[in-house]
Amino acid sequence: MNNTLFVGNVSFKTTENDLQDMFAAYGVVSNVNLVTDRATGKPRGFAFVTMSTEEEAKAAIEGLNGKPLEGRNLTVNVARPREERAPRSGGGGYGGGGGGRGGREGSRRY
Repeated sequence: MNNTLFVGNVSFKTTENDLQDMFAAYGVVSNVNLVTDRATGKPRGFAFVTMSTEEEAKAAIEGLNGKPLEGRNLTVNVARPREERAPRSGGGGYGGGGGGRGGREGSRRY
């Protein structure tokens, strides 16, 4: 098992310190990463918390999954490894599929 936990349904008011304090009741917290939007810097509503041992991670899952924090019930489970994605094209311009431009432009073939 992985010691890193995914924490979902996190209130936008919650801070990394709030999560640190909450998870510390189940063991030593090695790292807290409250994920934010790159463009705005605002929280995205989820975080990753790393516990020092698998046993502590299991205890945190059992103790905190479904528990309320600032009016929202947390989802706590083992974080899955990040899936590799194909690189994005530099796109824009013509032939990019039309993504909601309306009209027929997105279906033209060049």
